[in-house]
Amino acid sequence: MANILVVDDELGIRDLLSEILNDEGHSVDLAENATQARTARLSNTYDLVLLDIWMPDTDGVSLLKEWATAGTLTMPVIMMSGHATIDTAVEATRIGAFSFLEKPITMQKLLKAVEQGLARSTPGLQPKPAQALVATAVAGPQPGAEPTVTDAPLAVASMPDVDAGPLSHQDFNLDRPLREARDSFEKAYFEFHLAREGGSMTRVAEKTGLERTHLYRKLRQLGVDLGRSKRNG
Repeated sequence: MANILVVDDELGIRDLLSEILNDEGHSVDLAENATQARTARLSNTYDLVLLDIWMPDTDGVSLLKEWATAGTLTMPVIMMSGHATIDTAVEATRIGAFSFLEKPITMQKLLKAVEQGLARSTPGLQPKPAQALVATAVAGPQPGAEPTVTDAPLAVASMPDVDAGPLSHQDFNLDRPLREARDSFEKAYFEFHLAREGGSMTRVAEKTGLERTHLYRKLRQLGVDLGRSKRNG
């Protein structure tokens, strides 16, 4: 588990990045501007910082430069922006940024960039198998690309205990309306993957090929309890 600071003035982005990183087992602190980021940096030691470039008080590049000048740039910093130019990205890298992520940030590119940053921060840190196939850290969205990190609301609902075994299955009553039979199958399908992945929504989204926020809505519709799936995992 790593200590990560997320600095972004958009509430939806902060919350979703935090949820994804917490789901991966990391401890996450949030800051909505440079002032809060300075305070957090002075009070804590971080293994990685995700830093937005465009913020209302002090921009991310200026804050990065402050840390570098003060000798407190002791952790990898990943810059984030949806409007930055190549020159801005190059300047941030020259100052000491580890890498640059262009918004909208795909979930897989986020995890890959974090994995690479933590690997530099903590030699010997091994990436999770589900993260090994992700793409490069810097690129815009492509047709048919992975799910993107947005400020869409997340929802969690409720589910029964499940068998986490690799051959887990249920007997289905086929003598009923198609929709009921389909819902029963889909619920068992998602419960199986949640249990096998220890409740990790990140890995279940990758396994099932669903966009993360759509997956949450689907699980809520089927009555799946994410909290219990994590405890079972």
